[in-house]
Amino acid sequence: MTNISRDSDIVELNDPPIFAYGEKVRARRTVRNDGTFGGKEIGEILVVKGDEGYVVSIGTFLQQFYIYGVEFLGSGHRVGMKRKELDSIDAGGGHADD
Repeated sequence: MTNISRDSDIVELNDPPIFAYGEKVRARRTVRNDGTFGGKEIGEILVVKGDEGYVVSIGTFLQQFYIYGVEFLGSGHRVGMKRKELDSIDAGGGHADD
């Protein structure tokens, strides 16, 4: 059997989401299209580190992680981001631990 590499052994879904709907957040890293963003080439930059946006949806991935749908103000792109890829801008909001 093959070992599956995961970002963490922690199952985020055991706790409530760190970020809330409507919360203003900032990207901690640049994100490129992995092929799931229609209308853009694979590898094309969707989000640049420091871009700001708002959480517009909260979903899950691999029954382990929350995925935050973030509408980025400058580009208008709506991109799914993990907790570790975001920092809260709103006072008292959540932020990544790593």
